[in-house]
Amino acid sequence: MSRSQQTVRINGARTIIRTSATGKIATKPAPPREWELQAAQVRALRRMPEYGKEFLLASDQNAAKRGPRSQQEAVAAGMTPGEADLRIYLAGGQIRMIENKVGKGRLSTQQKDRHAALAKLGHNVVVVSSITPAEAASQAVDLVQGWLAVA
Repeated sequence: MSRSQQTVRINGARTIIRTSATGKIATKPAPPREWELQAAQVRALRRMPEYGKEFLLASDQNAAKRGPRSQQEAVAAGMTPGEADLRIYLAGGQIRMIENKVGKGRLSTQQKDRHAALAKLGHNVVVVSSITPAEAASQAVDLVQGWLAVA
């Protein structure tokens, strides 16, 4: 028997089911998806009293699955592989960027290349690693508060 793993929904919750080589079955909660971390950050940042007065935000989902035609249209319209997930626009023409990773997730080659190109222009991307949407939101709020304090 071979090992296998799949992610399914059980009672509405994403769950990982693993089958060992001996046939033993184990389950555990699946980690959140990266977009869920980003959505939590956006909600938390928009609730900040400074939002709209001292900063604005914009985000992308460059990694979203698209069909061939949709992918072609997105690239033609300027979607850039490796772009940061969240952009924070600060007063004075400053921009800060956040890239999200779930747990110990790693940057793709495209992300590494894009972030390095941005850094050469003076735009650093902060990578936020978290395992829950609440943790991601808290880290994003802390970052923005820090950026506002020195802006």
